[in-house]
Amino acid sequence: MIEINRETKETDIKAKLELYGSGKSTIQTDIGFFDHMLEAFTKHGLLDLELICKGDIHVDFHHSVEDVGIVIGDALKREIFPIENVERFGEATVVMDEASVNTALDLSNRPFLHFEVDVTDKIGDFDTELVEEFFRALCFNAGITAHIVCLRGKNRHHIVEAVFKSFAVALRRAVSKNSRVGVPSTKGIL
Repeated sequence: MIEINRETKETDIKAKLELYGSGKSTIQTDIGFFDHMLEAFTKHGLLDLELICKGDIHVDFHHSVEDVGIVIGDALKREIFPIENVERFGEATVVMDEASVNTALDLSNRPFLHFEVDVTDKIGDFDTELVEEFFRALCFNAGITAHIVCLRGKNRHHIVEAVFKSFAVALRRAVSKNSRVGVPSTKGIL
């Protein structure tokens, strides 16, 4: 289990993450919708996560959401690398009613995010543009290349929840143990 404490002038975050967990979570960011998404993320990724974020949400949710992405990304990087005996690549399409989202990722140690999800406005008081900010922070701090594409959907809640779940399932598949793989690169290191 990786333990991270990150404190800035905007946020104070304490987190514990177990990559090969059972999907248990205790999450408190004081951003209800975001907590719900992180719970779905841990459940479907089979990650165990304890996370408390005290942020300047009186300003807005941006700093908290982005900094949580930084912390989770940092914890994932520490758990994944040096990479060995895992599949490395993962892909999942998750449907939620009318919404369908595909995530393909590579544990490449070369961060990149392609985010093709057209959600605008708010879900409750949560700005949907923060979903991309969260995944950018996570991917760039974890060393993950990810392509997240909304294939179809109308309901913003369904689309965003499918984003979190599809990323989680793709990650779970990418970190699946496979002793035959060794270091999953022709370079011999990632």
